[in-house]
Amino acid sequence: MKIYTVGGAVRDQLLGLPVKDHDHVVVGATPEDMLRQGFRPVGKDFPVFLHPKTQEEYALARTERKTAPGYRGFVFHTAPDVTLEDDLVRRDLTINAIAMAEDGSLTDPFGGMHDIKNKVFRHVSEAFGEDPVRILRLARFAARFDAFTVAPATLALMRQMVADGEVDALVAERVWQEVAKGLMESHPSRMLTVLHECGALARIMGEIALSERLLKVIDYAAAQGVELPVRYAVLMLHVSKAAIEQLSERLRVPNECRELAVMAARERDNINAALDLSAAASVAFCERCDGLRKPQRFAQLLQAVACDGLVSGDFTPAARLQGALDAARGVNAGALAQACAQPKRIPEVIHEARVVAVQAFLAQA
Repeated sequence: MKIYTVGGAVRDQLLGLPVKDHDHVVVGATPEDMLRQGFRPVGKDFPVFLHPKTQEEYALARTERKTAPGYRGFVFHTAPDVTLEDDLVRRDLTINAIAMAEDGSLTDPFGGMHDIKNKVFRHVSEAFGEDPVRILRLARFAARFDAFTVAPATLALMRQMVADGEVDALVAERVWQEVAKGLMESHPSRMLTVLHECGALARIMGEIALSERLLKVIDYAAAQGVELPVRYAVLMLHVSKAAIEQLSERLRVPNECRELAVMAARERDNINAALDLSAAASVAFCERCDGLRKPQRFAQLLQAVACDGLVSGDFTPAARLQGALDAARGVNAGALAQACAQPKRIPEVIHEARVVAVQAFLAQA
């Protein structure tokens, strides 16, 4: 039985990057061998085990055979006679198909080290074309390693996969999982560009009209370190409400992302014109956006529009609206409700008090 570290851990070490997770492949072993050594089985489709101490994943070397469309249509085979190269050849990219033995020696049968040196994404074999998730993964890697380019043959294979309808077989949850990860990388524009170049963007996120400005803005949002809901809102900021709802429903986008995106697209122009809003209009804006109950989401809303304007530091319209919200939230609604002699007028009384508070803030601003 021999154990190798494989995948991203080896790749990132060769790139001089921090290694976060270690994946291992075990050659020459059976499930019974793993159990005898205290490993705990967790795999459903094929034998994967957790190390009894480190809890890292150890998978038995395996081969796979395509049996149906999509990324779930595979049959896996594990046996002690499956070699390390048999296992590595099923991997997506050459840079992810390098194995490191326990003594530190490397096995690189497909030229992954050469492609790391030349910053190229290249598929290991034609088996790449059998799994449409690999298109999404490559695009996500492009967002992380923005200096890498896609090998022409790999791009051609991706385009053929799209033409063959493989991308159409992807399940929504997996698409969103990869897209969300890509949005959180340092250069999400590269993910969008790669998906566009192979034709997959039109299939999975056809509501988005790619432009140079959008690519610049989404990378700017990433540079600001904003959270995922804000990045998604920035991506959808110039898309119609109906289109946002449609795409979000299709990909099963989390509610916090969908709601912020819809609100940002709806309120973009109002935020940019905030310096011209009266106290009453500012309070109405805060109430309409539910800022009094959800101040954190309100701040994210302002962040999204600030990113769209490529504004760093003090974005005056956002500062004005944030100050208005703070003033409105400073009103003691509970005390006003108790003091009001006419219960039916309580909402009106509270609203009027908030307008007065915002007027005072604007007078000082």
